[in-house]
Amino acid sequence: MTSRFTSARPGPPRPLATVLLALFVVLLAPIARARADDGSPGAASSPASRSSTESSASPRQTGASSQPKAHKFRLKPRAWWRRPWVLPTAGLVAFLTAMRIHEGTSHGPFGIDYRLTRQDKNGILSRSNQLGLEYGTVAFEAAGALVLGNHKGLGHVFWQAADSSVFAGFAADALKYAFRRARPFQGKGPNAFFDGMSQSFPSGEVTLQASFVTPFILHYRHRYPWIWAAELLPIYDAYGRMRSQGHWQSDVLAGWILGSAFGYWASQRKIPLLVEILPRGVSVGFVKDF
Repeated sequence: MTSRFTSARPGPPRPLATVLLALFVVLLAPIARARADDGSPGAASSPASRSSTESSASPRQTGASSQPKAHKFRLKPRAWWRRPWVLPTAGLVAFLTAMRIHEGTSHGPFGIDYRLTRQDKNGILSRSNQLGLEYGTVAFEAAGALVLGNHKGLGHVFWQAADSSVFAGFAADALKYAFRRARPFQGKGPNAFFDGMSQSFPSGEVTLQASFVTPFILHYRHRYPWIWAAELLPIYDAYGRMRSQGHWQSDVLAGWILGSAFGYWASQRKIPLLVEILPRGVSVGFVKDF
């Protein structure tokens, strides 16, 4: 760390971090109120559970509702947000669209790295806002998992998100120590890998945001397509880290991909790994109805 970086101490977290997390809470509000989520974790949105429910209906009932079911079945392939490639593609396109035209020429091993002008410490992308979002995300994720528990649909997704964030964080830290890339504010350029104790690649904070929102998007995108707005969290954080000259563009993209990959891995587990590792009572939850 250089004196240029350490001398500018971030101020207290500003309201923007609270606003972004409040947006995520608003997105989850109708999901939390939906009674369809009661029962086994993840069963509400599982195609297998829906097919087993339909097969258990009486022949008379299935005959009466055969036409509406056939109509819904024809609509399923047209739901573009259900495609597995939509998550990485939409996030990448949204991030690149949000980026302003960069200053100067792109460099680095990926040909996309450049240094943005440092953001004012009192601006919307200030370091204090970024830290507020980071700490708020960790607190909100932990509170949701501990309060709701793993026995319920939404609580189960919170535990999947905790799984994703914890193990994605370990992977990001390991990659940081392996590549030891210099940060933009150090003035060594985007090709400065294996440089002392530098830790620019990948971005740990963007990894956290992507790993946090991905399980919610994958679980609820079928019935609540507006959950895609949660991608604003990693997009904001990625651009903010670049404006703080803490990361190159390839750093934040690598963090987003890493976090999304762990989010996908965690969403495929029926029992979160943390639930298996931690004492059994931790995942019970402080409430049984939300």
